[in-house]
Amino acid sequence: MIQRRHLTLIAATAALPDWVKAQPVPPWDDVLARARGQTVFWNAWAGDEKTNDFITWVGDQAKARYGVRVQHVRLKDTAEAVTRVVAEKAAGRNRDGTVDLIWINGPNFLNMKQQGLLYGPVTQALPNNRFVDTTHKRSNVIDFTTPVDGMAVPWRMAQIVFVYDSARLRNASEVPRSAPAMLDWARRHPSRLTHPNVSNFLGSTFLKQVLYELVPDLTVLQQPANDANFDRVTAPLWPWYDQIRPTLWRKGQQFPDNGAAQRQLLNDSEIDITISFNPTEAAVSVGEGLLPPTARTFTFSKGTIGNTSFVAIPYNAKSREGALVVSNFLIEPATQARAQDVNSTGSLNVLDPAKLRPADRALFDHLTESPALPTAAELGTPLLEPHASWMTRITAEWQKRYTR
Repeated sequence: MIQRRHLTLIAATAALPDWVKAQPVPPWDDVLARARGQTVFWNAWAGDEKTNDFITWVGDQAKARYGVRVQHVRLKDTAEAVTRVVAEKAAGRNRDGTVDLIWINGPNFLNMKQQGLLYGPVTQALPNNRFVDTTHKRSNVIDFTTPVDGMAVPWRMAQIVFVYDSARLRNASEVPRSAPAMLDWARRHPSRLTHPNVSNFLGSTFLKQVLYELVPDLTVLQQPANDANFDRVTAPLWPWYDQIRPTLWRKGQQFPDNGAAQRQLLNDSEIDITISFNPTEAAVSVGEGLLPPTARTFTFSKGTIGNTSFVAIPYNAKSREGALVVSNFLIEPATQARAQDVNSTGSLNVLDPAKLRPADRALFDHLTESPALPTAAELGTPLLEPHASWMTRITAEWQKRYTR
């Protein structure tokens, strides 16, 4: 899932020592031996209780199987952990750092990679990496246009979907499957659509998805946004938004703070459509009683943005072997299957079914079913995230235009 954590950090000025720049991973048996008894401080966004529970389960398994203790350092924003590593680098603390593992992607990953703040490359050293799909799931190796280069381990995927209540929108053909269709739908159904505040990642993602629909040349979004191209490329976005804003819930003068608040509006019948970055959110929410059993999912016809969440190990991590063991456990087929079940986190797996053994493939054949789950055909091939700079600039431009 794109994380709720897209703050741009100022690079630390202190230069990394030469030994930091090349940190080979030891043989795996040595990793397992050194990891036993270590405590891994996993810094991870804590805004979803299902995911928090999953991290607790991972810790239980890591301790029982490998003697590795996992301490979930609960973050409101991933940039908190990145800032800590930056500060440690600036202070010359190049060993025994306080952050062992970070749930990361997007601008935060780019910043850490550019500043040499990551340990690795690590992926090829992990035994379970052989199961990861690096061909069809391109966001496993390209994060917001940044090549991962083995410096982070993919562990869950996300893709934009829209959730609606089929008891109110009875005809599936009525749901808007493009940005122009959504504008038309909103005009015919005033106050029944909204999006999270653009300061929240889901709100800015809503704008990115619309831009993908309206821009003539998609390839430009794979390049950095800058003063020379931003106004020209986003020119179709703002007239579209100017038209749809007055039709939104509370006339576009107020927005739900986050995805959970938006979902509550749908459950309370105040709106009819929500945006989510989790294709299984409707099914998970139905199971938890957070949405009615009639909740369903749809996507745009031309596809929607998808991305991968990673875990990465800071260059100065104290328990790097333990972090490697946890990273490898996260991409074990049984772990990925458990995570994908709607009774767990409902997150999409990062694996290639063709690479799995029959017994491992069977794990995914017996997951909890739900009519709220979209099919693979409905999701289609995810669109790659634009370069991280587009989100930063779009958010700033929206705030300038609409928060006076």
